[in-house]
Amino acid sequence: METKIENVLMNVHAITIDSESNVPVLILKEVNGERSLPIWIGLLEATAIASELENIKFARPLTHDLTISMLKAAEVSITRILINDLKDNTYYATITMDKSGNQFEIDSRPSDAIALALKSGVEIFVNEKVLKQVVKPKDSLQSISIADNNNLQDILENLDPTQFKYKI
Repeated sequence: METKIENVLMNVHAITIDSESNVPVLILKEVNGERSLPIWIGLLEATAIASELENIKFARPLTHDLTISMLKAAEVSITRILINDLKDNTYYATITMDKSGNQFEIDSRPSDAIALALKSGVEIFVNEKVLKQVVKPKDSLQSISIADNNNLQDILENLDPTQFKYKI
């Protein structure tokens, strides 16, 4: 019997900066739970996500705004975002779209998918297998090489919200 992998509904919890690499980190948090998922993202994607979270409008459309406008003009809607895999420390995502009742998926970087999700108001999901790869049960946490080699779960549980530049 094949086991069905669940997808977990997540929200954008915060954007912060990794103090060691100075790279933006997007923190997703489980809607009906306690798990969090950090995703290191590019500066342009962090700007797009942060501007949407803060409801900042620009005089001219940014790339993600342009993409949403093009999809609307083509009568294509985004129906959901799924972060579906983690390979070699790289996350993978799909954007599910609908055109006249026909659904299709396209491959995407998670940061772009999340920016589009926020701009179009659709839900963000993370596949359970991805969460299990990243967020281990407390008794089996492995040391990882971020923030003085602390455990990821401990880092996420002890994040100081005052350190976040943008938060919800």
